[in-house]
Amino acid sequence: MLTAGVDLAAADERTAVASIAWTGGRAVLRDLRLGVSDAEIVDAVLGSDKAGIDCALGWPEPFTRMLAAHREGHATDLPPPGGGAAWRRAMVYRTTDEVVRATFGLIPLSVSADRLAHAAMRCAALLAMLAGAGADVDRAGAGLIVEAYPAASLHRWGLAHRGYKGRHDALVDALRAHEWLDLGGHEPLMRASHDAFDAVIAALTARAAAVGKATRPGPEQLPVARVEGWIAVPTAGLDELR
Repeated sequence: MLTAGVDLAAADERTAVASIAWTGGRAVLRDLRLGVSDAEIVDAVLGSDKAGIDCALGWPEPFTRMLAAHREGHATDLPPPGGGAAWRRAMVYRTTDEVVRATFGLIPLSVSADRLAHAAMRCAALLAMLAGAGADVDRAGAGLIVEAYPAASLHRWGLAHRGYKGRHDALVDALRAHEWLDLGGHEPLMRASHDAFDAVIAALTARAAAVGKATRPGPEQLPVARVEGWIAVPTAGLDELR
């Protein structure tokens, strides 16, 4: 199996792609690049069996409905009297964001009210490119891609997950401690760039999803997950991914 991980930013310079080959109970970090173009991302994802993308795959359904209505001049999905905060929260956070918050105590960035939206616009174009190339692009995670959230994956694996960006040397050491995981010659880039590090975590998360050891939406959540996206959080430890 080959899994890919993408740490997606709005600009190529902060975007990283990783590829991990899995065989015989071992995993080898075969490729890790920083500063990648859309074409390079598409090639890496299409060449994988499963890919994790660290970016929201869609927007909250209430938010998109409100924008569509506002465009026509009649925003009918308005806050109830005294309920403005709850209404805004529904516009800002997706169903999967709320599930991650309730389950793991983590608050994903809002795709509709934070800088993450810049990367999400690029992601939407990439998803269209992948679908146009014949890939099964299911935002709920059943197809070629799955939405990754490195902080949640690190949390599930018992590793430091808050404020680690730029201070992640110890996390690289923690990965190295798993002898079945070969970082090869890419370890220096992982240490130098938290974007590259997150791409590796996204590729590991893709493996968890591929072997059925990551969270999936329930039947009642599936329709909205296919529109908004769904964060796959590993349900097993790192050693169980071999």
